[in-house]
Amino acid sequence: MKLIFERSVAGRRTFQMPQSTFPKRELPKAVQRKERPRLPEMSEVAISRHYTKLAKQAFGVNSGFYPLGSCTMKYNPRINEVVAGLPGFARMHPLQPVDTARGCHEVLDRAREVLCEITGMDDMTFQPAAGAHGEYVGLLLMKKYHEKRGDTQRTRVLIPDSAHGTNPASAAMVGFTVTHLPSDDQGCVDLDALKANLDDTVAGLMLTNPNTVGIFDPNILEITRLVHESGGLNYYDGANLNAIMGWVRPGDMGFDIVHLNLHKTFSTPHGGGGPGAGPVGCKEFLSPFLPHSHMGARLAEVDTGDSVGQVRAFHGNFLVVARALTYALTLGREGVAQTSGMAVLNANYLMRKIEPYFPPYYNRICMHEFVLSLDKVKRSTGVGALDVAKCLLDYGMHPPTMYFPLIVPEALMVEPTETENRETLDEAAEAFAQIHQMIQDKPDSLHDCPTTTPIGRPDEVGAARNPIVRYSFPE
Repeated sequence: MKLIFERSVAGRRTFQMPQSTFPKRELPKAVQRKERPRLPEMSEVAISRHYTKLAKQAFGVNSGFYPLGSCTMKYNPRINEVVAGLPGFARMHPLQPVDTARGCHEVLDRAREVLCEITGMDDMTFQPAAGAHGEYVGLLLMKKYHEKRGDTQRTRVLIPDSAHGTNPASAAMVGFTVTHLPSDDQGCVDLDALKANLDDTVAGLMLTNPNTVGIFDPNILEITRLVHESGGLNYYDGANLNAIMGWVRPGDMGFDIVHLNLHKTFSTPHGGGGPGAGPVGCKEFLSPFLPHSHMGARLAEVDTGDSVGQVRAFHGNFLVVARALTYALTLGREGVAQTSGMAVLNANYLMRKIEPYFPPYYNRICMHEFVLSLDKVKRSTGVGALDVAKCLLDYGMHPPTMYFPLIVPEALMVEPTETENRETLDEAAEAFAQIHQMIQDKPDSLHDCPTTTPIGRPDEVGAARNPIVRYSFPE
């Protein structure tokens, strides 16, 4: 498909702006362009066709099955968008007088109440703009807490080797040293390794539970107790809250800080779909350290000067919070639990349907996701996780996450989410069955997949080493 610049024709126009009736004002010479911007020149119908073709080539959750583990790419109910588009929300300006924004403040207060109830926290900030940003803010709380107590020697954060990559990155950005904890043979935290690493230099533990292999750690209460007894804090990575919300709360597991990925659990836009939100909740003793926006009496009154400081403009991405609150209120208390229960049921159902062809790496009851390993298959046939993932594209489904978590060789992480029906899961299982048969009959054919998509298999190594990230205009 041609780029829009390749379809450009000099002099072609779509719309002519009327002559301005206002006096002309020249920008200062220092900020003026030396040359006119090289924008595409096209007719209206050409533009419409170009972007329609692009839209048809894009695959999303509205197109087909999207079992992308670790990101919960589930269907976002349209009512969320309707509420976020209400004029009283969408047209609100953050610098309006507080008394004209009472509804928006009520949304934030109600969202704080609902999400604190779900997580077992006492307070929450909505400023962070994404999950990783939330990690950073949560770790700032941890650091501030220890500094306030004079425990400046606590410079280490313990992180399991199965953690999301953002965990150690966030810890390093805050200034902590990262100590990786090995997993045991069940994919959970190795208790002996944890005990061996706990001392007065440990600021805290970052943990995802259930973890990235989809297992709820049976020793979670012992883990958080040991960290607390050593003087550290427990940080909950909320990436996998979609598996437990309504059944068990991080606060009740012994966690002091939690960040939430609203796009993952509470069905708000994700990534390129729009701005995100990664609110951070905490127990009451950490509340004074939360970021405060100083907009409204409530926040100004509770700011004691111990805040880690503002990390995002105003209250953060407000409309994302409005969407998440809409989702939570639409579900209600029983619906929240039913949602996570269906996520777990769907994952276990699909795992057992696939098991005869590709057994799970940890063959036990999973939570919302499970991990396959193609290591033995690759060693015997030359077909690896990448080949299976590419082949799944030919069956009209998005492939699962590849090569993560790192503790599983040739990993495929499958997360069906709660919004998929049984028929879709059966079709996915049949796709895996047919791919398994292809591996037995013609394994080399998988190296050519996909064969039915607009773009075949690219040279991924070449693309990574020599990326073409801009259009080169012909001279």
